[in-house]
Amino acid sequence: MTDTRQHILATGRALVARRGYTGVGLSELLTQAGVPKGSFYHFFRSKEAFGCALLDSFVEGYADDLARTLGAPNLPARDRLLTYFQGWRARQSGEAYEARCLVVKLSAEVAELSPGMREVLDRGVSAIVARLAAVIREGAEDGSLPAHSDPQAIATTLYQIWLGASLMGGLSRDTAPYDSALTATAALIDQQGPTS
Repeated sequence: MTDTRQHILATGRALVARRGYTGVGLSELLTQAGVPKGSFYHFFRSKEAFGCALLDSFVEGYADDLARTLGAPNLPARDRLLTYFQGWRARQSGEAYEARCLVVKLSAEVAELSPGMREVLDRGVSAIVARLAAVIREGAEDGSLPAHSDPQAIATTLYQIWLGASLMGGLSRDTAPYDSALTATAALIDQQGPTS
């Protein structure tokens, strides 16, 4: 039974990654997944509940990816941060829509549409920012980054830069916004804080 639930979520992920949450109808999802409506409602009480489950599943998987990239034991913190954002650039600008970040894809679309989905997105973003802040602190400890007085603020700014780059990259269909974001990221994390 959980295989059917996972199959519906995987099918939905591919469809939503390409066309957005509102662009995918329930009948299309069921046809693509090859499951009857009753099976869908056995696992999800509504399309919104499905959307929340889809985002929860993505956020859980993304946390595993974050742990692998930002927690790589053989790299200094600065290299881990830049590797993470280089991966973001590759995923968001590549042709594989399924590899793109659902948080980025759905943030603007569902913010006013679904309180439940907004809550999942907010929780996911908060976890990403917290992990980035932790790596910035680790960089000060391992000497690969200067000590920053407010790693959380820098991490938040970095996430905002990359969210904006993803939106601009989606419009322009080129990598220039990601390249600018990578340059800004390096400048921001390498910037010396004020001396006392």
